[in-house]
Amino acid sequence: MNGMKSQDIVVLLKLASLQEQEGQAGSGEPYWSLSGEAPYSVRGLESLLGISKTEINASIKRSLASGLAIKDRDTGRANPHRRNLHNFIVHGLKFVFPAKPGGITRGIPTAFAAPMLKGLLVSGGEYIHIWPYAEGKDMGQSIEPLFKSVPEAVQKDDRLYEYLALVDAIRLGNQREAGLAGQRLSERLLNK
Repeated sequence: MNGMKSQDIVVLLKLASLQEQEGQAGSGEPYWSLSGEAPYSVRGLESLLGISKTEINASIKRSLASGLAIKDRDTGRANPHRRNLHNFIVHGLKFVFPAKPGGITRGIPTAFAAPMLKGLLVSGGEYIHIWPYAEGKDMGQSIEPLFKSVPEAVQKDDRLYEYLALVDAIRLGNQREAGLAGQRLSERLLNK
């Protein structure tokens, strides 16, 4: 079994987001993606995330093997093991997938510059962190996203955007910033 890849975190956070959206639908109707595919299907995840079906399958297998996902007994689908995922993101992710700020470019704000996190922390730096994206409206210091399709995927899902921005805040932040992002992630992911 291959080791984890950064896109595994993107897939797991998308699954968490889908679960939450499904729970909020509340009408008993299943949540369907814009493409008409069931969002939990490999094809549905491919269209929502821009990650190939082969990579989605491999990612789910790695996540199940590592304990970051568990199989649902009723549906048979993989679900994120939220406690394990949270612990890995907060305590291990920045060592396994470190974020290295790059040059100034155009893109989509991430970390504490993301719209839903803006104002939570006043940064001393003059540049915001962004994921490079040609159609982005903001200029800032580039941070390579966990997977190349993240800038497109987050435009379709605000929850996924918040999760991945928090992940970047943890990867980039000093102890105080990472702690604040970890606390916010705990509130979102673990409902605490």
